Amino acid sequence: MAVTTALLTAGPLALSAQAVDAPTAPAVTAAQQSRAEVRVNSFFRDYRQAVLHKGPSTPAQVRARYLAPDLDKRLDAWALQHDADPVFRAQNVPATWATRYEGSGAGHSTVVLTERWSGGAKQEVWFSVRLQDLVINDLKDPAS
Repeated sequence: MAVTTALLTAGPLALSAQAVDAPTAPAVTAAQQSRAEVRVNSFFRDYRQAVLHKGPSTPAQVRARYLAPDLDKRLDAWALQHDADPVFRAQNVPATWATRYEGSGAGHSTVVLTERWSGGAKQEVWFSVRLQDLVINDLKDPAS
C-alpha cells in the first residue's frame, strides 16, 4: 500500500475518470482529482477488470487490497441479501463510470462514483476514503 500511496502523491499520473473501454471520454489527470478520487477510480477500474477476468487479480484480491476488512465483510453480507455485486450494486457490470469529489471532514473524503450501463441507465455509489492511508472504509447507496 505504501507504494500505491507514493505513486498517488508522486506527481500527475494520467488517469481516466471513465472506464478503459470508453476511449471517447476525456482524460482527467490526478492533478485535477483529489487523492480520494484517484483511489476510488483505481479501485473501481481494478475491480471491474477482475470481474471481467481481464486483470491479474480476482475480485476478492482487489477488494482486500483497497477496502477496510470490516467493509469487505459488510459487502459480502450485502451481496447475499441483494443477490447482486456489492460494489456495482447491480447484477451486471457497468460500461463506464465517473467520479466526483463530494467533500472531506473528520479525516475522510467522500467520493461519488456514477456508474453507467450501455442501455443508458446510471446510478451513484458513495465511497468514504480514510485520508490517513487512503483505505476505502465505506461504500453505500446515495445519501438521503
